[in-house]
Amino acid sequence: MAERRFLFLIGSARPGGNTEALARTAAEHLPEGAEQRWLHLDDLPLPPFRDVRHADDGVYRVPVGNERVLLEATLDATDLVIASPLYWYSVSASTKLYLDYWSAWMRVPGVDFRRRMAGKTTWAISAVSDDDMAVADPLVGTLRLCAQYFGGRWGGALLGFANRPGEMATDHDALTRAKTFFTARATG
Repeated sequence: MAERRFLFLIGSARPGGNTEALARTAAEHLPEGAEQRWLHLDDLPLPPFRDVRHADDGVYRVPVGNERVLLEATLDATDLVIASPLYWYSVSASTKLYLDYWSAWMRVPGVDFRRRMAGKTTWAISAVSDDDMAVADPLVGTLRLCAQYFGGRWGGALLGFANRPGEMATDHDALTRAKTFFTARATG
């Protein structure tokens, strides 16, 4: 089996929050030999995304700083784990901004972002503060469609109930599902 490299992108506004706790539980059960890298999007802030496709020369420059760190980590991973709490029925602002930058990275000369994303598996992990997990459908749909756009695989979504700090520890069903989450079969 090929070496797997999991990139955990934490999009929480609170360090060590419920979404991260659920992600860390799932990471304890990664396939044997899998590498893992954890990045907190708030630790790597990006400026507002600017669409320059139709301005000046329409070319995006080679990323530098935090943008370069995120681009290189994204391209190096075989599996992208987007760990974002459910904020207003979708991904967090930092997660959405990260995804917006994918539009630029597709257009940076020499990066070949679209082709290099094609073989990756995308996974979603989220804390939801509603008993009805269907309220997370927009978050799940966003990430699933992003994966499919690039011809990648959709690994699935791991959702757990939590609102107050530390409350994920009481969602025993989610913690049980976390143990087998990354052994699920990804879909195209």
